[in-house]
Order: sequence, then structure tokens, then C-alpha cells
Amino acid sequence: MTSIKPHWYKPHSGEYRWPVSFVVLIVIVLQYFLPKEFTIGYGKAIAGVELALLVGLIVSSPKKIHRHHLPTRILGFVVTGFMTVFNTVAAFKLIHALINAGISSPSKLLLSGSSIWLANIVIFSLWYWDLDRGGPGARAEALSEHPDFLFPQMSDEQYAPTHWFPNYFDYLYVSFTNAAAFSPTDALPLTRWAKMLMFVQSLTSLLTVGLVIARAVNILH
Repeated sequence: MTSIKPHWYKPHSGEYRWPVSFVVLIVIVLQYFLPKEFTIGYGKAIAGVELALLVGLIVSSPKKIHRHHLPTRILGFVVTGFMTVFNTVAAFKLIHALINAGISSPSKLLLSGSSIWLANIVIFSLWYWDLDRGGPGARAEALSEHPDFLFPQMSDEQYAPTHWFPNYFDYLYVSFTNAAAFSPTDALPLTRWAKMLMFVQSLTSLLTVGLVIARAVNILH
């Protein structure tokens, strides 16, 4: 007996690389200009390594990501991993400074907090995008039927055009709403790793935003 495949489970032409490359470049710039007290040692050198890895990704798939290619995917994980470590250290150092009243400038506080928070959104969106159903290449080839995120268009065919498939912007939106509302508002996480990542992102965002606002109000008063 042949099972009926869901309408969204089918091969497609793939996603363009440039939107992902653009947001990665934004994160690299944000991390490069972050104050030294919130970075790990050799922060600017690490930003340079991230930029070099990004160039390697662009060279490996300059236009569309239309097939599963393990070396390219591993390189993508390395880039996101570097950015994750950099931003995690920055968030911990910012929280430590906030708890110990180590920041007296409201502008520096708000700019640093906003930079870390925005980078956090992009970084988690990359993890969601690169892990859901095996990554963009695997989704383009329809290699995995079981999704890690359930988008509204996947639950009812009437909400999606004929050739709809989730692309990077959908995962960026999921990441932004999770960071802003501290809970999923669009796509639902189905697997444990997806729930865990969203939990970590919500917690990080809550601590960063809550402490930044509290400290900013205290300074202004």
C-alpha cells in the first residue's frame, strides 16, 4: 500500500545562498565592533576567520543550494558554531557586567545589548534553517519526510501556494518571534532538539533583554 505524501514533501529548485550570506555578514560586523570587554580574546581575528569561512561557503555554492552536500554543510556548521561561541561569551560577559553594575553608560549598554540580541536572533535562525529536515539541501531533494518545525502552510494545503516550501526567511521569522515573545508564535517545534534550541534562545533573550532594560532604567534614574 502506497502512502500519500504531504503536499509540502516534494523536491524543489533550492534556495538562494545570498540571503543567508547577507545576515551572516551582518553578525560578523556586529561582533567585530562589539566593545572589547564583551568579547573573547582575539575577537577581531575570530571575526576575520568567520569572514574567510563565509567566503568559502559562497564559493562552494554561489547561487542556489539545491542538493545535500556534506562538506558544505559541515562548513556551514563551523561558521555558525564560531558565531555561537562568540555571541554566547559576549552575552555572559554582558550579564556579568549588568549584575555587578559594571556598565555606567546608557548608550554603551543599549548598543551592546542590542547587538548581542540581534546576533542571537540570526545565529539561532541559522541553526533552525540548517537542521530542519536535514538542512536546505536535503529539503530541496526531499530526503527526509518528518519535519522538525511545523509551519502553518504545512498543516493545511489551502494556506500555501502550489510550490511553497520553507526558506531562510521563515526560519528568521521563527527566531525573531521566539526571541521577542519568548515562545513560538508561528512554527511549532516538533522534535526535542528544536524545542531545546528554542528554550535556550528564549532564556538567553529573556536574561539579556530583562537585565539590559532594568540596568538602563536604573542608570537613567
